[in-house]
Amino acid sequence: MKVFGNVLDMVGRTPMLKLQKLDTGSCELFLKLELMNPAGSIKDRIGVTMIEEAERRGDLKPGGTIVEATAGNTGLGLALAAAQKGYRVVLVLPDKMSQEKIFNLRAMGAEVVLTRSDVEKGHPEYYQDVGARIARENGWYYINQFANPDNPKAHAMTTGPEILEQMEGRVDAVIVGIGSSGTIAGLTQCFRERAPAVEMVLADPEGSVLADQVNKGRLGKPGSWLVEGIGEDFIPTICDLSMCRKAYSIPDGESFATAREILRKEGLLVGSSTGTLVAAALRYCGEQKQPKRVVTFACDTGNKYLSKLFNDFWMEDQGFTQRPQHGNLRDLVGRPHGERATITVGPGDVLTTAHNRLRNAGFSQLPVMEGDRLVGFIDEDDIMRHAFGDPERFNDPVREAMHTNFLVVEPTLALRNLVAMLDVQPYAAVMDQGQFHGLITRADVLNYLRRQMTATAAH
Repeated sequence: MKVFGNVLDMVGRTPMLKLQKLDTGSCELFLKLELMNPAGSIKDRIGVTMIEEAERRGDLKPGGTIVEATAGNTGLGLALAAAQKGYRVVLVLPDKMSQEKIFNLRAMGAEVVLTRSDVEKGHPEYYQDVGARIARENGWYYINQFANPDNPKAHAMTTGPEILEQMEGRVDAVIVGIGSSGTIAGLTQCFRERAPAVEMVLADPEGSVLADQVNKGRLGKPGSWLVEGIGEDFIPTICDLSMCRKAYSIPDGESFATAREILRKEGLLVGSSTGTLVAAALRYCGEQKQPKRVVTFACDTGNKYLSKLFNDFWMEDQGFTQRPQHGNLRDLVGRPHGERATITVGPGDVLTTAHNRLRNAGFSQLPVMEGDRLVGFIDEDDIMRHAFGDPERFNDPVREAMHTNFLVVEPTLALRNLVAMLDVQPYAAVMDQGQFHGLITRADVLNYLRRQMTATAAH
């Protein structure tokens, strides 16, 4: 096995895995594991190439500053290369991106600027326009992956040839997504010259405009989607759809469910865009009358989405999964106590334990449980009042700081009445004949109302 002298030498040459446990019909489905690049995604390839080509042209000088607008992974690839080469990196991200990506970028030394994800290209707060403006105003180098020919060059030189080598030239179709469009443009360039019979198939999030462009010859109606890294509301400058004759529009729910299924059945923790690609690949495979060898990508690692698609509570809040319904206030409880989902503390636990659980969960209050009995609540105000001026009191038991006067509601209470009560008290304990079912907070009510709105819109 080779010993590498620099982390950048480890970019590319990613493994190819034949999937065994998903239903691919008569086809064989292969997954190129781009998640095994050093920074965890296919974008490591373009991060290195775009910087090296800019150096070669003299566009990027030693000690310079790189600016880019990114969904996160290109930023990680750029940050990886920049850290090794001594460049400063400023990255502009839409605010829908996962916290894991943002934490990762900052830990790698990148400066992160968050901007709106609910505006389209041409709006002054659109993330690409913000990135271009920051670079222009400061005289910094704007990478601009969406119009940079070095982006597809990376895939024409590395990704495409690797696929043909690993598949021994026997590949019938490649399913790919479009973010900056470098992958599809680079693969098209490679396959046109070396494997012109390969069918390129687009996997597009529902809400993106690109699937209609392939299937109908015109841009679709722009919408919104939660899958990260692929899908657009415009056609990037470097995009090449000339070998693409088929596109699948995949809803977020199907993408997330597929990514979770890949983890359960194939043992791979993949990101949301991989869920979109594999969902499209499974549709394609199911439509084939003859066996075909199909390739798609594990674009990035699911470690970047643990707080989202791999978080059961987030999935439920977004309306992608649903618990059995009771037709009363129990349906609003975010973390049902009967499902062991409630984070609690005991009256004999010390305040440090309570504080740690509050911080780790991102909550402001915890139920205090003595066995199966709810005996009180402890919140940040309780701890602050008790310990202020004497930090040693963090070692006191919870019972000395908790409050026992709290709002209790029955499951049958009308939602309108609950909302009126939450105007005064930020949370309520749902109890029925002494049994604690869980908490309802103002955030739980908002999530419930948003799910109702989404369900209404869907019908």
